[in-house]
Amino acid sequence: MKSLKSGLIVLSSVGLLFLGACSNNGTTTSNQTSSPAASQPESSNSATSTSTTAKTEHPSESKGGQVVESGPYHLELVPEKEANGTHLDFYLQRGDNHEAIPNAKVAAQIQLPDGTQKTLDLKYDADGKHYTVLLPGTTPGQYQVKMTADINGEKVNGRFNFNK
Repeated sequence: MKSLKSGLIVLSSVGLLFLGACSNNGTTTSNQTSSPAASQPESSNSATSTSTTAKTEHPSESKGGQVVESGPYHLELVPEKEANGTHLDFYLQRGDNHEAIPNAKVAAQIQLPDGTQKTLDLKYDADGKHYTVLLPGTTPGQYQVKMTADINGEKVNGRFNFNK
């Protein structure tokens, strides 16, 4: 009888440990790692190309948008709805101190909800220390965005999405 009680206690303890290990009660943080997307052929120069997907978790340096950490670069897209379209703010920053990069050539390749593609060149706003463009149109749905930045010959890409 004594060994039966001991066996039940051990079995119950192992069962509770197993249930605790299998359950996800939110106490662990899930760091979403960005996986490199398939590289697309670029021009015949020997520039480095880096591509990542959006991460939603980020420290307090965030401006409130979707963030991608791509090597030494911090990329963040903040879409803001306007009456005649969507204003896109794109923060391109370097290093841990998030220093703005003002001299890059930045373009957005956008897939609209109806499947059509649109490419927009972004202009640098020195006051806000970010790149900006207006995406015309008010079609509701999901927009998929590939931001491409050319920083002194180095290509850096980030993928984002937003809903209207």
